[in-house]
Amino acid sequence: MFWRDTWTIFRRQMILSLRNPAWVLIGLMQPIMYLALFGPLLQRVAEVPGFPPGDSWKVFVPGLLVQLGIFGGFFVGFAVIAEWRAGVVDRMLVSPAPRGALILGRVLRDVVSLTVQGAVLMAVATAFGLSVPAYVFVLALILVAFLGGAFSAFSYAAGLALKSEDAFAPLINMFALPVLLLSGILLPMTLAPRWLQIVSDFNPFKHVVEALRAVFLGDVLTLVTAFGFGLVIALFVLGLWLGARVFSGQVK
Repeated sequence: MFWRDTWTIFRRQMILSLRNPAWVLIGLMQPIMYLALFGPLLQRVAEVPGFPPGDSWKVFVPGLLVQLGIFGGFFVGFAVIAEWRAGVVDRMLVSPAPRGALILGRVLRDVVSLTVQGAVLMAVATAFGLSVPAYVFVLALILVAFLGGAFSAFSYAAGLALKSEDAFAPLINMFALPVLLLSGILLPMTLAPRWLQIVSDFNPFKHVVEALRAVFLGDVLTLVTAFGFGLVIALFVLGLWLGARVFSGQVK
């Protein structure tokens, strides 16, 4: 019952996405623009003391993949607000489908979309000069999938709890700035002053970025990598649990 209902929700969401693929392309444009416009600047920045060793693309591309997973997943909450306003969510809630299936089916659609976007992003990065083994591509897509799924679930929970774009948009903006500045997505935190590095240590997404950069640099079996991937999986499980709780709480 659970997996059948999950598949039903997933299939419905995929059909809706395939009917309007513009959102997938729009979500991919921002990281590709960063890649094309900001990436070449890092080739000079890589000569600055404090920049991590290795090819600048192996430092920059992992950050863009994490950015894709976070923000690609976090904006889907707008869709569930529209579904709630149209009465779609209410009709699903009166069905016998498990609440976990209602959230997981949606999240899996977003995971597929973000995984495809991540693969395209790395293909474009390869054209710019990125060169990594095949297993790095696989591990990077796994991390993007779990990270995007986690933020997709959190986004659905927040959207359904707030039920207002006017409240949801400021929430994203409030979250975006510290994530971008304190996770080292665009520039490694090793370039920051010591006090800012200490502050960034409390940002969990900094450790996710560092884990993926370690993978790109060939350091797969390390505590940094294990901690980053473990954190992403934990966020994924927490997001699904929270999303299911919020969906269940909508029943009056």
